[in-house]
Amino acid sequence: MKTRIKELRKERKLSQEELAAAVGTTRQTITSIEVGKYTASLPLAYKIARYFGLHIEDVFDFSEMDEEN
Repeated sequence: MKTRIKELRKERKLSQEELAAAVGTTRQTITSIEVGKYTASLPLAYKIARYFGLHIEDVFDFSEMDEEN
């Protein structure tokens, strides 16, 4: 799944470690989500989106999921 996390982090000059601490996960999880190796759980996706003041759909690209259905 594609995300805008890396872009949003860079705009705010945040490290992966800082974002991870803010949303209660590990830097490795943030890295895996950014490179598409891991799909965030709904609660984590919500925390990340809320941290950036955005809706989940503004951070995560669900278009690939729409095509599967």
